[in-house]
Amino acid sequence: MSALYMIIGTLVALGVLVTFHEYGHFWVARRCGVKVLRFSVGFGSPLLRWHDRHGTEFVVAAIPLGGYVKMLDEREGEVPESLLSQAFNRKSVKQRIAIVSAGPLANFILALLFFWVLAMLGSEQIRPVVGAVQPGSMAEQAGLMPGQEIVAVNGERTEGWAGVNLQLIRRLGESGVLDLHVRDLQGSAEQHLQLQLSDWLKGVEEPDPIGSLGIRPWRPEIPPVIAQLDPEGPAQKAGIALGDRLLSLDGQPLNEWQEVIDQVGRLPGKSVSLQVERDGLQLEVPLTLAVRGEGDSQRGYLGAGVEAGEWPAEMLREVSYGPLAAVGEGLERTWTMSVLTLDSLRKMLFGELSVKNLSGPITIAKVAGASAQSGFGDFLNFLAYLSISLGVLNLLPIPVLDGGHLLFYLVEWVRGRPLSDRVQGWGVQIGISLVVGVMLLALVNDLGRL
Repeated sequence: MSALYMIIGTLVALGVLVTFHEYGHFWVARRCGVKVLRFSVGFGSPLLRWHDRHGTEFVVAAIPLGGYVKMLDEREGEVPESLLSQAFNRKSVKQRIAIVSAGPLANFILALLFFWVLAMLGSEQIRPVVGAVQPGSMAEQAGLMPGQEIVAVNGERTEGWAGVNLQLIRRLGESGVLDLHVRDLQGSAEQHLQLQLSDWLKGVEEPDPIGSLGIRPWRPEIPPVIAQLDPEGPAQKAGIALGDRLLSLDGQPLNEWQEVIDQVGRLPGKSVSLQVERDGLQLEVPLTLAVRGEGDSQRGYLGAGVEAGEWPAEMLREVSYGPLAAVGEGLERTWTMSVLTLDSLRKMLFGELSVKNLSGPITIAKVAGASAQSGFGDFLNFLAYLSISLGVLNLLPIPVLDGGHLLFYLVEWVRGRPLSDRVQGWGVQIGISLVVGVMLLALVNDLGRL
């Protein structure tokens, strides 16, 4: 079933985002008087095709990994004299800039639309209340206490842990002061705390912003009774069964599930002894924990899970907006995620973020399937983030991307004449090499995660 969700989710995501992106180019081209020869969603052999009254061929092709809008252009073939006025290359530089930039702009508009709908639908968020603070951590040194709620990070209000995590991600790889505003769970007075960052999580492959500060979010206590097993995990192979209650690990008591997570995480690849209770009997189960992650981010893996606990009503918060307020919320989220995406690319370029965080088609497909299975709101949120990523990446000044074409046209606008075909040809070759290289790196990262 999860594979079906992954396939359908991926096809819907790519279909919607690619169609909207290419429609941006198409819509503006038509209004600039350019004749559009073909509007294709996908590459390769056409599965469906039809023509409109303007003679444009619309195609749905077999390989759903992109799309394109083919316009009448003298550089791609001979154009009848009667149609020269409708050729793309005959349009003013401002019109060509408008046509090329319309695709990425359409992606940002689509993300804004999705965020607007999500803001009106509302969401239930977990209040960012601190459950525990690790001794000697940055959080403890700053004076953060268990039971306090984080109400703002760097001046940005935080309604839930997702908001806290987002603001922390923006500081990855940086040095300086991290500002927190907190308050007691039952109080209203806010306290200002400052944490000192120094190349914070610079180059870490799988950063855990909240955990690295020494913060453990509050969560209800869950008894360590096994309700899920990974068929390929150490627990299943060692004979742990559904319904088993974990009592201790190497003699250390396990009273609730978080203790299991903490102790297992500290022992990647280690041989341990689990004491379990099954049908009133106590058993000793030896096993070797698996390893997840690389380098300093390695964690032990048991391959078991429990039923989700019930959250008290006072720890949950409903967040929703009216139609007008949702526009502002959508604009803010679109802007924030666009800046974050661009800044993350900059940090990868300068080594502040590990390039291992770059994801390719396999990861996108997995996340598409998981979000589709999780529900409409999560899938819409995923589409919004992916649409922003597509918009930002296409605006990068790399030849063969929309941003590369924009760069050529802006230079032409300033110089009063276009760059030579030779220079543009060099740029295209360099652009193709960069794009292929990044795609291969992303694919290697995907395979490594598998």
